[in-house]
Amino acid sequence: MTSSPVSRVVYNGKRNSSPRSPSSSEIFTPAHEENVRFIYEAWQGVERDLRSQMSGSERGLVEEYVEKVPNPSLKTFKPIDLSDLKRRNTQDAKKS
Repeated sequence: MTSSPVSRVVYNGKRNSSPRSPSSSEIFTPAHEENVRFIYEAWQGVERDLRSQMSGSERGLVEEYVEKVPNPSLKTFKPIDLSDLKRRNTQDAKKS
């Protein structure tokens, strides 16, 4: 059995300066639009609940998930601050 090359997407840290807008060749099906609307509305609900919880008007609507038994292979995992990474990449791009 021979293996064929597998294509993969590689992020090089560079982006266009303007946000990507749908081209006329992109067609969004009604199912796609329904999925996007569902995710958007669900996320708006989470943000609304989080704001309510932070303002103290309600408690316990948003809860952080913590595993009861941590996975030992993730012991050395270091979370990445995406905001900080984006800020550093932006600063590096300006220096170039």
